[in-house]
Amino acid sequence: MHIYADADALPTAIKEILFRAAMRLRLGLTLVANKTLYTPPSEYIAAIRVGQGFDVVDAAIVERVAQGDLVITADIPLAALVIEKGAHAINPRGELYTKDNIQGRLTMRNLLYELRGAGVMTGGPPPLGNKDKEAFANQLDIFLTRHAGG
Repeated sequence: MHIYADADALPTAIKEILFRAAMRLRLGLTLVANKTLYTPPSEYIAAIRVGQGFDVVDAAIVERVAQGDLVITADIPLAALVIEKGAHAINPRGELYTKDNIQGRLTMRNLLYELRGAGVMTGGPPPLGNKDKEAFANQLDIFLTRHAGG
């Protein structure tokens, strides 16, 4: 299993949780972004910088991800693509995307996108708080225990 992170807007606290998990479990972790990212010195952690452009990071992750891998992303369309390839996805607030819930999430995302396009102010998610970080860490731990022997 390999972990990929859609890292352009990934909060530092979530990256640090991922760094610790990768080193503790000796799992590969790759951060993918269109900017240079800091990664701690570790044979298990890497960063890939891709070019600018719409969905370039998503395409790089989809190209690399394999069945059984894990992707960390708040991007619902990306989560849908990796689930389609037999991989798994968790968002930075600790929600595990599955075959059972991804279509509903896509439908809601598309509705909100259309409303914003029509000028209806829908707002965005609140800033990531301590409960969100804890939920992410817990979900990651549960997932890795089940799938990576963590």
